[in-house]
Amino acid sequence: MSSVFGKPRAGSGLQIAPLEVNLAILGHRGAGKSALTVKFLTKRFISEYDPNLEDTYSSEEIVDHQPVHLRVMDTADPDTPRNCERYLNWAHAFLVVYSLDSRQSFEGSSSYLELLALHTKETQRSYPTLLLGNKLDMAQYRQVTKAEGAALASRFGCLFFEVSACLDFEHVQHVFHEAVREVRRELEKSPLARPLFISEERAPPHQASLATRHGLASCTFNTLSTVSLKEMPTVAQAKLVTVKSSRAQSKRKAPTLTLLKGFKIF
Repeated sequence: MSSVFGKPRAGSGLQIAPLEVNLAILGHRGAGKSALTVKFLTKRFISEYDPNLEDTYSSEEIVDHQPVHLRVMDTADPDTPRNCERYLNWAHAFLVVYSLDSRQSFEGSSSYLELLALHTKETQRSYPTLLLGNKLDMAQYRQVTKAEGAALASRFGCLFFEVSACLDFEHVQHVFHEAVREVRRELEKSPLARPLFISEERAPPHQASLATRHGLASCTFNTLSTVSLKEMPTVAQAKLVTVKSSRAQSKRKAPTLTLLKGFKIF
């Protein structure tokens, strides 16, 4: 049912249908993708989580006084892109995250940006992409300069930000909302096609994968299935939450939102 993804809106009169935006969060393990996602959705910081779980969340947002139905896929690739069509064919925009205290995660972000550039070339469409240096609170251990991050973003023509999921809700929110604004700008240029979610089962016949054509051996085409979506309750509403990982296809219950996916929230 459509009500699964939305919250009822109070009031009478003509209401604007919310823009639907799918945003995929990509990056090396330990870059802080889950921390950023949960900070944006709950204003809280997590310090522990299971990096092998992949989930998609739904949130009703107001961006520039306009309603937006934002779905966020917190991906769980191993340290290189794998089975990437599950998010390439689903997302309208991408947030590529690296940890500024890890040279390895920064180098890994280049792989994702290269993949997205190939995807854009393949589909002949533009997908807004933002490069995000996370863990600004760890600046004393910085291994990647701000100039290096800006240069990489400039190379691939994407926006660049540095934030701290630990300390900085306003700037984290700004990044997610800026992704929505970029999608709106693209929508003004051409109609926004609804993407498909890709599962991890078997490759369809007579379909060469993007990875095979471009040497990214870890990316393969897969069969279609329904995405596992859930709406993130507010802190005040959080009671018993069912978590379903779209990767593991398993369910488990947590007594409160603070234990969602094993998160430890401060």
